[in-house]
Amino acid sequence: MTSMADRVTEHTTIAADPNVVLGVLLDFPAYPEWATDLKSIEVLETDDQGRGISVRYRAAGMGRSTSYTLAYDYSDPARVAWKLTDGDIVRKLDGHYEMHSADAGTAVTYELEVELVVPLPGFVKARTQGRIMHSALHELKSRVEGLGGSPAS
Repeated sequence: MTSMADRVTEHTTIAADPNVVLGVLLDFPAYPEWATDLKSIEVLETDDQGRGISVRYRAAGMGRSTSYTLAYDYSDPARVAWKLTDGDIVRKLDGHYEMHSADAGTAVTYELEVELVVPLPGFVKARTQGRIMHSALHELKSRVEGLGGSPAS
């Protein structure tokens, strides 16, 4: 049985400068403080600017703990993109945040392509994807706006 990867996209506007949003996205060790499902994060490798390029996550998912490692790509200055390099229940977990200045702050697009090792019933998959997308964008928005403009260094 072949399972296809599912791609989902969501948009929001965050009341902050794009550089503030980027600062929160690049502060990987702080993710468990605001991203509910993330239990621990380890930056395995950084680039010459100190940005994480290989990051290992441990998350709560579908009633169990899951681990995965993402490789980050910063070649597009308006985008934080990643690809899965290792995962226990996911075969694909590729996506990006894309940020553009907007009247009310920063317009953010979040896109994620997911393929699980074990196929799930459609309704379970849809509910799980909806939760991931909602959490990723809404928790990011709450974190950035809660900082009041600039992330703590």
